[in-house]
Amino acid sequence: MKRIKRFFRTTILGGVIVILPVVVTFLFLRWLFRLITGLIEPLTRMLMEQSQLQKYIADILVIVVIILLCFLVGLVVKTRFGRFIHQTLEKRILTIAPGYSLFKETIKQLLGRERAPFSTVALVQVFGPSSNTMMTAFVTDEHPDGFYTVFVPSALTPTSGLIYHVEKQYVHFVDASVEDTMRTIISCGMGAQKLLEDYLKKKRKKQLES
Repeated sequence: MKRIKRFFRTTILGGVIVILPVVVTFLFLRWLFRLITGLIEPLTRMLMEQSQLQKYIADILVIVVIILLCFLVGLVVKTRFGRFIHQTLEKRILTIAPGYSLFKETIKQLLGRERAPFSTVALVQVFGPSSNTMMTAFVTDEHPDGFYTVFVPSALTPTSGLIYHVEKQYVHFVDASVEDTMRTIISCGMGAQKLLEDYLKKKRKKQLES
């Protein structure tokens, strides 16, 4: 009887694991499509009135036109004249607008135009050379004076933690994904062997080179 219960439980859980991501992805895409079509509603309505097109065709055409417009603006900005116009507008007008700088930086992060914070994993000697104790951290900023700002998340609750400003030589970058590192933090260090192995491998390589 226990085997039958276990079989049904594991089978149902397996089905949930397969179906749930698909459902969530579908709901997200539907929400995103509705958001976009809601934003372009005035343009869509204008196009429908002029051409008698069906709504979904008008939506697609408007989205295509917006993408092409963004492409053309991108081409212009790549030229010397385009850069000059953009920099002049940004310096004299746009930066005065409330929230422009914040929105610009946020969009750059979302589109990957700049290195996103929490995208680089490191082991950090926060207590300096006198201690071999290292903490798992995410590099959040790099400074021209040779310092890094790092965020050391708390175990179990990685959304909270401490911020340190550490000299460059005490920040040891490791080849590990953010997702894998987060798992080790949530599980109180379980699975951190990969971080240490990568650190020791790079340390031995550096010693051989010197």
